[in-house]
Amino acid sequence: MALSLALMVRLALVGLVVFTSIASALPAPQVPRSTVQDPDTDPFYQPPAGFASEAPGTILSQRNITAAFFGLVPVDVEAYQLLYRTTAINGSAIATVTTVFKPKDAKLDRFVSFATAYDSSATKCQPSYTYQLGSPQDSLIASVELLIIDIYLALGYTVASPDYEGPEAAFGPGRLAGMGVLDGIRAVKSFKTLSLTDDPMVVGIGYSGGAIATGWAASLQPLYASELNIKGWAQGGTPANVTGTMYQLDNTAFSGLLPPAIAGLIKPSAYGASLGPFISEIITAEGQQILDAAVAECATADIAAFFERSIFDTSFQTLGENFIFDPIAQSVLKQNTMAANEDETPTAPTFVYHATDDEVIPYADAKTMVNSWCNWSANVKFTTYASGGHATTEIIAIPDVINFVQDAFAGTTASGCTTNTELGSILNPLALGVDLEPILVELIDALFNLGDQDSKVKNDPVGVLGTSL
Repeated sequence: MALSLALMVRLALVGLVVFTSIASALPAPQVPRSTVQDPDTDPFYQPPAGFASEAPGTILSQRNITAAFFGLVPVDVEAYQLLYRTTAINGSAIATVTTVFKPKDAKLDRFVSFATAYDSSATKCQPSYTYQLGSPQDSLIASVELLIIDIYLALGYTVASPDYEGPEAAFGPGRLAGMGVLDGIRAVKSFKTLSLTDDPMVVGIGYSGGAIATGWAASLQPLYASELNIKGWAQGGTPANVTGTMYQLDNTAFSGLLPPAIAGLIKPSAYGASLGPFISEIITAEGQQILDAAVAECATADIAAFFERSIFDTSFQTLGENFIFDPIAQSVLKQNTMAANEDETPTAPTFVYHATDDEVIPYADAKTMVNSWCNWSANVKFTTYASGGHATTEIIAIPDVINFVQDAFAGTTASGCTTNTELGSILNPLALGVDLEPILVELIDALFNLGDQDSKVKNDPVGVLGTSL
């Protein structure tokens, strides 16, 4: 559900160099607000009285911001934030924020919804906070993926990146995230300042934790937001089955992603009413301390804090391995399994990609999801990457994702289901044209430093992190 530590840090370092050089040649951006406040103290994040009576996707408040790479280097685009009404798991109204980046000479008949993999149940890790000039960079994943967002901006696409986990930063509940994405698209569509056409085309994108949001948005859109002009969805490294992902992550270098997921699932806007009492009953004192830490820190700190530990250990919760077989836990896990219901099948063309050697998210679960969708007449392109691991695949796949986005907007994606396997592990710096070469060169450098199939990360991610810094 996250980029590797090495990738996050390496891209942060090289990306800062790239955008420092770019920013020096750009005109000065608007003057930022004197103080950047975190979501818990910033009044912008608080919805007005009576907002629950508004329709999902309604804009409740708006503001201009100065967006910045790594909190330091201003992005030379128009940047806005919209507080909008969305929906909790139980159907009640909640409000969250989307950040909108509009490049010069933007194509006004389309925009991209980009779900970043911020993978945290701490509100300070919301992308909308991280994207602002002067903000602390605790959420390195959102900071790094802004480098990828810049590719879409360079291609003339307006990009919206929602805080799809909602106001409580509930990491894990896919239906909540999916509705957050779809209502964010509704909000952007109605935001007159962008001068978009009346019914703009939209393509949604997300990798890893971002694919939870994107995959569920694709699944829920036919019933929840059928009016949207969705032209395609691109999702990679998809955690399609929470149970399978849990087993793959447990007691590994990435097991630190599990406590924030549990903490996210028991937030009131998620499954707090049903799962919360069950977790409270079985959690140990030590386990509660771990969950408390998980709602206070971002992904990198979470990974370090629960490195190679197990949520099935009785030091964490008293039921041991029987914990996930409890009927309450089983009910929540089933509700968060993609492609379990035929009426939750994407109707827009969908690009799914995954590495066979993905060490974070099971490849088999993604394949099962695709097979089910295809049996239900979806249009899916499924690409298997035979080289590389979880982090490297996001980089290697960038040209394929861009090509899919362009085809989706043009209406030239293939119909039906297709599969293919990519054997290469090298990113061509000219794959997207000369103008984007500098960005891809830095991504290649990051890819090289990860090692073959993310081996450096798998062997010693904490050590790689320290070395990179």
